[in-house]
Amino acid sequence: MAFAECLTPGIAELSRYSSEELDERIAEAKRALNNQVVILGHHYQREDVIRFADYRGDSLQLSRIAAGLTDVQYIVFCGVHFMAETADILTGDRQTVILPDHNAGCSMADMADAQDVEEAWELLTDQYGDTLLPVTYVNSSAAVKAFVGRHGGLTCTSSNANRVFEYALSIKPRILFLPDQHLGRNTAVKLGIPLEATAVYDPGEMELSFPHGGQDPKVILWKGHCSVHQRFEPGHVRAVREKYPGIKVIVHPECPYETVQLADASGSTDFIIRTIRQAPPGTQWAVGTEHNLVHRLAKEHPDQMIISLNEMVCPCLTMNRIDRPHLADSLESLVRGQPTGVIHVPEDTARWARLAIDRMLDVS
Repeated sequence: MAFAECLTPGIAELSRYSSEELDERIAEAKRALNNQVVILGHHYQREDVIRFADYRGDSLQLSRIAAGLTDVQYIVFCGVHFMAETADILTGDRQTVILPDHNAGCSMADMADAQDVEEAWELLTDQYGDTLLPVTYVNSSAAVKAFVGRHGGLTCTSSNANRVFEYALSIKPRILFLPDQHLGRNTAVKLGIPLEATAVYDPGEMELSFPHGGQDPKVILWKGHCSVHQRFEPGHVRAVREKYPGIKVIVHPECPYETVQLADASGSTDFIIRTIRQAPPGTQWAVGTEHNLVHRLAKEHPDQMIISLNEMVCPCLTMNRIDRPHLADSLESLVRGQPTGVIHVPEDTARWARLAIDRMLDVS
């Protein structure tokens, strides 16, 4: 019997397979597909899935890799929904992007609904006139990216947020930054913008507040956050230093401002990985980012002590929806010639979102 004829179990049955059986099915499907498919794995992905990835990286790195794989027909993105959308925006018409589980969303991206952004823009431009430029973190939906593109704005990553903010403020005197208020606040302060010059827009209440005082904002922050990074608090920094004198604390800029201020270093996922790789043996680190990555770094660098800044923080639950049964099902559906989990961004949305991304790449 041909291999493709055996591939009909579905998610429910695959979930009952043993670990060894799942590994065998994934490996066999990859062999059957040969060079038709590439698997991308985000750094926060669970270990039993990411080891099948052909490439690892953050969301934009992986999307740009996908865009360069012009001879590959299928891109299986082991990440979350907005990441797969970005890959679809950047890849060619003859390529198909697959997200193994469409329930793998991002709570932060979901905090900025495109309709809410439209309403906020109307309210804020009524108040401040033509002084605003929208900037969105790549951790946002394609629809939000498209809104930003249509209104002359651009995207940013946690790696290039400084450069993007500087550019945006050279164009207009104010930024509307969404959806993560913490990255926006930390970036503004890093550029020398005082807290008093920031405000927070609450889409639920449709209200602008000034939690740090002041009344003339340069940066208006969307009231959104990462459900993982928000749980790294100043008390965790003080506690880990008391328990491990001399330990270095490194955190992601999606963490709250007060936590970032107490840390020894802060930066993107790539920055955290590079910093630890370059550190000498014997170095001690408390890392404020997603658990799967922290535990992977600890395994890869046994000559250093690497722990989570807060061991009570769960892994990214939506990212973890991408498990081996879903990966196996996605690959086997491709072997059968019946793709499932296809991500398709509508043409008009993709065009404007691509413009916002391209503006960022030009600046960077």
